Amino acid sequence: MPRLLPDVTDLTSFWKLFTVFPVLVTAFICHYNVHNIANELKDTTQIGAVVRTSLASCSIVYIMTSVFGFLLFGDATLADVLANFDTDLGIPYSYLLNDAVRVSYAAHLMLVFPIVFYPLRINIDGLFFPFASPLPQSTKRFAFITSGLLLLIFLGANFIPSIWVAFQFTGATAAVCLGFIFPAAVTLR
Repeated sequence: MPRLLPDVTDLTSFWKLFTVFPVLVTAFICHYNVHNIANELKDTTQIGAVVRTSLASCSIVYIMTSVFGFLLFGDATLADVLANFDTDLGIPYSYLLNDAVRVSYAAHLMLVFPIVFYPLRINIDGLFFPFASPLPQSTKRFAFITSGLLLLIFLGANFIPSIWVAFQFTGATAAVCLGFIFPAAVTLR
């Protein structure tokens, strides 16, 4: 039977449990896209149904992924489950399953990227050009910001060794600011 809980053998392994906290904080503040979606709806009373549907579908996908990953890999499950799909799984059609997972993950990245990139570009534009005309009206500024952000994302993807480093950095810095400091600053203002 695969283990369900981490092995805590000494103080160092206990403190390693807290490395997941920044990742959870990052997940907690990922609701920032709700406002953009609400602005796109004709009738904003539908936002409750949109949020419920989104949470339910994401929860189902995450639960199924974790359960089937747990059943397939057991104790050999790596921190990055996708890394498990680089080897022969010892099951029929293993390479077909590996390729299907890779293709579905690539499709996921292509579909999620515009949803995450749009508010990033709008916020960067508002930060650096607060008094300029709206971004869609300035083709040069739009191209400059888009190209710069894509270059930074490309460099980060090539030089950051693990996605956990990015999640932990984001959770420890930006997520704390977005989730706790900025709302308090707005309230005090």
